Amino acid sequence: MPGFREALRFWFWLGCVSFGGPAGQIALMQQELVDKRRWIDATRFLHGLNFAMLLPGPEAQQLATYVGWRMHGTIGGLAAGGLFVLPGALVLLGLSWLAAEHGDLAWVAALFDGVKPVVIAIIAASVWRLGRRTLKGPAPLILAGAAFLGLYLGHLPFPVLIAGAALIGYLAARAGKPLFAPAGHGSMDDGFVPDDRPVDRSAGRLLRLSLIFAVLLLVPVVGVVLLLGRMPWADIADLFTSAAFITFGGAYAVLPYIAERAVETYQWLTPADMLNGMALAESTPGPLILVTQYVGFFAGWNNPGALSPGMAGLMAAALTTYVTFLPCFFFIFAGAPYVEALIHNRAAAGALAAITAAVVGVILNLGVVLGEQVLVPGGKPDLVACAVATVALVALLRFKLAVHWLVLAGAGFGLARMALT
Repeated sequence: MPGFREALRFWFWLGCVSFGGPAGQIALMQQELVDKRRWIDATRFLHGLNFAMLLPGPEAQQLATYVGWRMHGTIGGLAAGGLFVLPGALVLLGLSWLAAEHGDLAWVAALFDGVKPVVIAIIAASVWRLGRRTLKGPAPLILAGAAFLGLYLGHLPFPVLIAGAALIGYLAARAGKPLFAPAGHGSMDDGFVPDDRPVDRSAGRLLRLSLIFAVLLLVPVVGVVLLLGRMPWADIADLFTSAAFITFGGAYAVLPYIAERAVETYQWLTPADMLNGMALAESTPGPLILVTQYVGFFAGWNNPGALSPGMAGLMAAALTTYVTFLPCFFFIFAGAPYVEALIHNRAAAGALAAITAAVVGVILNLGVVLGEQVLVPGGKPDLVACAVATVALVALLRFKLAVHWLVLAGAGFGLARMALT
């Protein structure tokens, strides 16, 4: 178990290099926390991942919060989850100001064009690695395939798909047929001694957490609204708090809702501004849902009231980030003790293992959908993008090149390509 200072350094480093979206971020955490540093065993890492997948919000950030909580309690979870977001939030804040002040983002588009095929390769590598680890036997493989087809062809709602996978795994385990049961401690823990420290699962703890969360959410929001007025501050708090509770399936699932409200209902920014924000969020470390901070910045910038546009944008961005991520910490701190109890529940473990198998199909669907846009835009293959994705995939799987170096290389390639054309 690392000391808290050592863990702080790691979480800050992770926040600085967590490019590539949730698939790449989770793969990086698996490599660093389980395989390399051995700070958490594979069983608990996968249980934490399964739990994060069930929750609304960015699963990679919540997984980091869970691991931090597992190692150092509440303060560890706050540090891990907060530092996972902070570097990207600061970078995106600066880029949001550049976008609002200057509006010329041609270089960002070029950078994004270089990064996109690398992201496809990161997702493909994650599907391969996670699939090799979790798809043991025909049942998990079939479930992963069904999840992919359900999303890609059937357009099933993500919560319905996950609930269905959980029910299948639960019923199979209850019937004495652990088709999706994870390997036992001996194989998955790879020599780790199980960590069975007592945790508080009382109703009183859950009630206290709920009250603290309500106070932490309401007091700053009410204070900002009373100080600065209702428009746009109450709308910012309302939109992004509600989005935090319905972000099942990752940022891509909730972005259409945010874009519709921000662009059409509130008219905080234009459709072109929204697309630029997505490009910026993809080009910076941290969870993609940080695009909400960009939207919030423009809400304040374009509706400053008595403040300067820059100060209004800064405060709106801070408020947006706060109400977006505060629920993420509450979900983890409230539910994590019960996840630990589930480790020893055979039926629940079967449900969670089935979810893991389905998640392979979910990530594959994301890779295919994005791959169609990046590698075959308009139905015509982009040979340059295909070549970049192939090289990146080989670098990941064959040469084990770190994700952040690949992302930086892709960004550099995009900028160089723009300069030469």
